[in-house]
Amino acid sequence: MKKIVFSRLSLWMIRTGICLLVFMTIMRFVFFYRFHPLSAGISDYVASFLLGVRYDLRIICGIILFPFLIGQLYIEKKNGKLSTGSYIRIGITVLIMVFLLGFMKKGHILMSNLIAMVILFLLVLLWLFLSKDCNPFHNKISRKIFRWYLNIIMLAVVFFYALDFEHYDYLKQRLSASVVNYAEDVNISANMIWETYPVFWLIFFIVIGTVALLWWVNYSYARLARREPGTKQTSTIPTVGLVIIFALAIFGRLNQYPLRWSDAFALGNDFKANLALNPFQSFLSTLSFRNSGYDLNTVKKYHGLVSEYLGINNPDNKELNFDRQFIAPANAPKRNVVIVICESFSMYKSSMSGNPLNTTPYFNQMCENGVFYDHCFTPSYGTARGVWATITGIPDVEYPNTSSRNPSYVDQHTIINDYKGYDKYYFIGGSSSWANIRGLLTNNIAGLHLLEEENFKAKKENVWGISDKRLLLAANDTFKSLKKPFIAIVQTADNHRPYTIPDEDKGEFKIENFPPDTLQKYGFASNEELNAFRYTDFVFKTFIEAAKKESYFKNTLFVFVGDHGIPGNADSEYPHVWEKASLTIHHVPLLFYAPGFLKPERSSRVCSQVDLLPSASALAGISYQNSTMGINLFDSGKINTPLKNAVFLFDPTMDQIGIATDSLVYLNNLISNKQMFYSMLPDIKPNKAKEDSMRILTTAWYETAKYLLYHNKKKEAGEK
Repeated sequence: MKKIVFSRLSLWMIRTGICLLVFMTIMRFVFFYRFHPLSAGISDYVASFLLGVRYDLRIICGIILFPFLIGQLYIEKKNGKLSTGSYIRIGITVLIMVFLLGFMKKGHILMSNLIAMVILFLLVLLWLFLSKDCNPFHNKISRKIFRWYLNIIMLAVVFFYALDFEHYDYLKQRLSASVVNYAEDVNISANMIWETYPVFWLIFFIVIGTVALLWWVNYSYARLARREPGTKQTSTIPTVGLVIIFALAIFGRLNQYPLRWSDAFALGNDFKANLALNPFQSFLSTLSFRNSGYDLNTVKKYHGLVSEYLGINNPDNKELNFDRQFIAPANAPKRNVVIVICESFSMYKSSMSGNPLNTTPYFNQMCENGVFYDHCFTPSYGTARGVWATITGIPDVEYPNTSSRNPSYVDQHTIINDYKGYDKYYFIGGSSSWANIRGLLTNNIAGLHLLEEENFKAKKENVWGISDKRLLLAANDTFKSLKKPFIAIVQTADNHRPYTIPDEDKGEFKIENFPPDTLQKYGFASNEELNAFRYTDFVFKTFIEAAKKESYFKNTLFVFVGDHGIPGNADSEYPHVWEKASLTIHHVPLLFYAPGFLKPERSSRVCSQVDLLPSASALAGISYQNSTMGINLFDSGKINTPLKNAVFLFDPTMDQIGIATDSLVYLNNLISNKQMFYSMLPDIKPNKAKEDSMRILTTAWYETAKYLLYHNKKKEAGEK
């Protein structure tokens, strides 16, 4: 039996990785002893150190996997022609490159970065054809390229840690890509650094650290170069094994979603999270957000206008105050609150809009017995944006990624924390690692019980986890066992591709089919989509009928809202402007349902997802502090002027912002600067004065929302 040995390249990359891991671990201990709270000992942070190793391994394996794969490339000729094996290696290399480019493009990488990667890949192919062998132990050109690569990497590693320590010392945040913006004014930035930081000691650390790392890298290479090389056959198996190990380390865990920065914030407090992170993880996570920001002068200019809408007393455009208090009556009963965020719950597809396909008869009946808003609009399109707006009360205007993915926004105040003495729950049938929602939830909602796929006994139905029926029934089982009042959010997913109807429900739930022209006429692309929408109604019926049998039901406010709508033909239910102005992606049902204490009403008042928590909390008898852009829909004093009846819209697919009222829609494309103004009612005519006022209001909302993403910090215990 042949002996299986590691190639010299494999051993060099392993030793380089170990060297980097030792250095990063030492830096984490230094970070801890320099910045940790005085009241805590190292034993309190074991979980942070262990998670930190996983973050470090992601970066290290990312550093060494690329040269490791390149080093395996070589071409050989037989009879003056490339061998079959050479063609296979080149083909696999090109396929991997194309896959990586597609993956990066899907991740909204900047075009300039994408072009740079294309050039890099072309240079790799040129390197291969010029050197014939990319292995640094076989070719002098390759050896020089590898050494230059590692020289730059080691310098960058030490430099990043030096910069990160001072960045955290100054801002109490790990290194952010926003530091790149300082290069726009080199003179001022250089003077600030010289006057603020210990430049000499930083340079000393960078030089000594880089020299030490490079000594080990070069020493390891020299030792290995003197060894006899193994044959390609004996080193193939360990090489493939190492590629798999490196890839798994980069992914970070055996799960559907990779390890993300937001997982650090599940540790319980900000310092534990920051200790686990490393400067590369935080820098790369914020790279696509480095140009995020707001126009402070515009925010100040329109603070009075926004304050009028929000009901802020004594607005101050210098301090930019957004806080206002709601004080519940002293004798108000404390209600439970259950919020159901409904996947792709388009209003025009539902029975409440009068859709002839009658897709949601049970939910329509609920609306007739609750307070139903038939002109509710989500600020943005997309589930992550809908969850963000619902919990924080701020429209998610981040572009091209979502706010939940931006580490700079992880610290957010939410009214949920004002539910003192309440149990707090969040139910999701899949994983909250999706879109980094975990960071938003665990970092900001004190005492949250986050229940995900692995917490339920039900089987997984598809990529989104267990079925919505099983999810809501599990939530019901939890609610009926609770002794304290509770607030809970349940996030559904079945009304989303792949439109799975669980086998267990195919007997009771009857599948319906309609001709393609009928489906298209009434807003559906396929019978699969139609039946998934109908299944949502079946799920809500199953849940509410089960809840009615429990004692908690009579004292519970149920709130249902769509996370977003779906683009499509709504002409059979609404004026054509609904589709022309893309209102279908924003228009969703909003229902407050509590037959035991809420008088039924159907309202056509224009309202938003951001209004949900202020309104529900007022109905539940909760006193709260509101610091964002949602208002209490049940405060009758806030609907006397046209300004009060307007909602903000942001379409990330078009990079378009706007305002909708009960009669007019104004839109402004941020890329082309094309402005559109539509009437929603035939007897209302647009005019220049109205267009100007809506344009100003749109700008005010947009810049204020961007400002609040940075300035809606969660309140610490006891903080006013």
